[in-house]
Amino acid sequence: MTSIVLFTDFGPSGPYIGQMESVLRLTAPNVPIINLLSNAPTADPRLSSYLLAALRRSFAVNSIFLAVVDPGVGSERRAVVLRADGQTFVGPDNGLLNTVAVQSEDVQWSEIIWKPEQCSTSFHGRDLFAPITAKLAINAADDLLQPVDKHDLSEWPQDLAEVIYFDYYGNAMTGLRYHEAYSGRILNINGFAIKQADTFSAVEEQQAFWYKNSSGLVEIAVNKGRAEQQLALKLGAQISFSVV
Repeated sequence: MTSIVLFTDFGPSGPYIGQMESVLRLTAPNVPIINLLSNAPTADPRLSSYLLAALRRSFAVNSIFLAVVDPGVGSERRAVVLRADGQTFVGPDNGLLNTVAVQSEDVQWSEIIWKPEQCSTSFHGRDLFAPITAKLAINAADDLLQPVDKHDLSEWPQDLAEVIYFDYYGNAMTGLRYHEAYSGRILNINGFAIKQADTFSAVEEQQAFWYKNSSGLVEIAVNKGRAEQQLALKLGAQISFSVV
C-alpha cells in the first residue's frame, strides 16, 4: 500500500506541516500520511540527505517521500522526482536526494515540469511538491514529469563521517553506516576518544560511548546524559576511528 512520508526542516510547531497535509488530502484523501521528521538539519540539504537515506530503510517499497529542506526556495534550482529501488522521492534538486541516489541500485530522475497557477516564492513544499506528491500517490503525475539525466554524482560520498542529527535525548547520529571494520575501535570527535558499547547499560552513568544505532548508523551517546552537551558537539562535527 502506498504511503506518503514527510521529511522536512519545518520544526515541530507552526502551520507548515498542516498546510502541506491539507493539500495532500485534497488530492489523495485515502493515502496514509506519516510525518517522519520535521526537524531535519535546518537549511542543510547535505547533512539532511544522509539522514533521509538512513531513515528510508524502515519504509516499504511504493512509499513516496515528500522531502523539503530547501534554503534555495524560489531560486532557479530544479524541482525533481527520484525513483530509487522502488521508493519515490519528491523535492528540490539541491543535494537533498543525492545520498538516496548514490546508495541505490535502480535510479531514475525526472524534472517536475508542471507549474501551479498559484505558487508562492517561499513555500514550494505546499504549492509545488505536495500537489505532485499527491498526484504520484494516485498515479496521475506522468504528464507532469520529464525524465532527465542527473548530473554526475560520482564525487558524492556514499557515507559521511560527520554528525548529521541530534535526537530528543541528545544522542549524535552520524552519516556513517556501521561496518564490521569499525568494531572495537576508538571513535575520535572534538578531542574526545570514545569506546564502543552495544547498549546503554554496558557503560557507567554519564559515560560516553558509540554504537550501531537502529538505522544502521554510527551514533554517539551518553548513558543517562546528553552527548550533544557533554561533548560540546555541533552538527557537522567530524569523526574518525583509531585502534585501541
